[in-house]
Amino acid sequence: MPRALIAGCGYLGRALASLLTAEGWEVEGWMRSVESAHQLSQSGYCAHNVDISNSENVLAHKSDFDFVVHCASTRGGGVDQYRRVYRDGARNLVEYFDKARVLFVSSTSVYAQTNGQSVTEESPAQPKPETGKILREAENLVISKNGTVIRLGGIYGPGRSALLKKFLDGRALIDPENDRFVNAIHRDDGAMAISILLKSPLAVGQIYNVVDDMPTLVSECYRWLAAALHRPLPPSGKSTSRRKRGESNKRVSNAKLRSIGWIPQFPDFATGMEKSVLPALVRENV
Repeated sequence: MPRALIAGCGYLGRALASLLTAEGWEVEGWMRSVESAHQLSQSGYCAHNVDISNSENVLAHKSDFDFVVHCASTRGGGVDQYRRVYRDGARNLVEYFDKARVLFVSSTSVYAQTNGQSVTEESPAQPKPETGKILREAENLVISKNGTVIRLGGIYGPGRSALLKKFLDGRALIDPENDRFVNAIHRDDGAMAISILLKSPLAVGQIYNVVDDMPTLVSECYRWLAAALHRPLPPSGKSTSRRKRGESNKRVSNAKLRSIGWIPQFPDFATGMEKSVLPALVRENV
C-alpha cells in the first residue's frame, strides 16, 4: 500500500486525498492551521498541524512516505510568505524525505509571455515579479532531486472561482485593450492529474502544465457568466488592478500531460461552470 504525505491538505489537497484513499493508499495530511488539521482529522484522515517552513517542526513529524505532495498555499500572502511556504517548504521536504518522490504544485504564472502565444513546458519561464522567481527556486530544488513539478492554472471548482466572485461582487471589468487569456483548471481535474503523475515513472524529474483544453479570454468568461446568470455584462474600461504574480497573456498547452493518459472531466471554463460551480452555488443559496 503506497503511503503519501500531502503537505497543505486544503482545497486541492483534500480532493487528492479522497482520490488516493479510494484507491487504497495510506494518506497523511499536514496543515499549518491547528483548526484545519482538526477538521481534516474529523473527516477520517490522519492529520497533523505542521509548518513545513520550520525544519524542526518537519523533522518532529517525519515518517516514511513513498510520495510527498507539496501543495501548501500562502493564501494570498506576499513575498516573505512565498519564501517561507514555497522555497523553504520545498527545501525541507526534499531534504527530510530524500527517499520519497516529491511533487511540487507550482503555477503557470512563471510563464511571463504577454502576446497570447502558446507555451509548453519547454518555453522560457522567466517571471519578473519576486513571487514568480521564488516559485522557480522551489521548482529547481524539487527537480534537482528527481521530483516532479506541476504548473497549475487558475484553480476553480465548487465554492471557488475568482472570476465568478468578481462578477457577482460587481468588481468585474472588461478591458478591451488589455484582454488576456485565462488558463484554468477545475479542482477535480487537478487532483486527478496529480494522482496520475504520482504513479507514472515518466514524471520523474519532469515538469507538467496542468490546465484545461481551452484557454479563454477574460472577456469571454464574463460574457458567458452574464448569459448563464441572466445578468448584464460588466462595464468596459481600463483596468488599474495589478496581479501579484505579474501581468501575462499566454495560452498554456496541456499536451504533455495528455500524452500520459490524463483527460480532463471539465475541458473548458464553460463546462466546469455549468456542470460543477453554478449548481453548487445554487445549492448554497437554497
